[in-house]
Amino acid sequence: MFRLDGQLALVTGASGGIGAAIARTLHRQGATVALSGTRREALDALAAELDEAAPGRAHACPADLADPAAPDLLVAAAEAAAGLPLQVLVNNAGLTRDTLALRMKDADWSAVLEVDLAAPFRLARTALRGMVRRRSGRIVSIASIVGITGNAGQANYAAAKAGLIGMSKSLAQEVGSRGITVNVVAPGFVATAMTESLGAEQRARLQAAIPLGRMGTPDDVASAVLYLASAEAGWVTGATLHVNGGMAMS
Repeated sequence: MFRLDGQLALVTGASGGIGAAIARTLHRQGATVALSGTRREALDALAAELDEAAPGRAHACPADLADPAAPDLLVAAAEAAAGLPLQVLVNNAGLTRDTLALRMKDADWSAVLEVDLAAPFRLARTALRGMVRRRSGRIVSIASIVGITGNAGQANYAAAKAGLIGMSKSLAQEVGSRGITVNVVAPGFVATAMTESLGAEQRARLQAAIPLGRMGTPDDVASAVLYLASAEAGWVTGATLHVNGGMAMS
């Protein structure tokens, strides 16, 4: 169940905690993974780790998605490295430039929208060219609880993540007849290097607001991605899977 043998999965933001967990999970289930991000050393280290378990099924494909030309080049590089057509695209890369709206510069707004929303669209557009021809494919984008609830100081990030949900619903309607599904995973607060920087009091307040009583883990998110990438989710499209411990229910 949930096997991805013989399939190429491209995971962006694979040098971070959630992206690396997604890549490990898909790889463990048989996928060949193309690992993308801006930190080449971290990508090479992850590829080497995965190669120890199953040689030849992990490829580092660095890219700076702030460059509008990068998505076309990235999909081509991933397929060339793996010798396989792209079957699963996981849009996980993202950045934040947090500040209150009254202080937010246009550059901070644009930088976040470019990487967190425009780049996933460009990647999806590129990936869909081949997927439509083959009448098969999975696109899974990582949004956020913030795209549902909003969050003070994150107007740019919330707008990008909410936009990602709307975009995915539109794409799902466009390509469903071609056997392609487009879905979203919206994580809540996940224990990563970013949240570890919070003080103990802040973390305690966060956990108190989560009905399941704990922060999420990268593996919680990765498991949701695996389901949506698998054949078992073949009748699920245009959906947003909320992985937040019950902090926001819909």
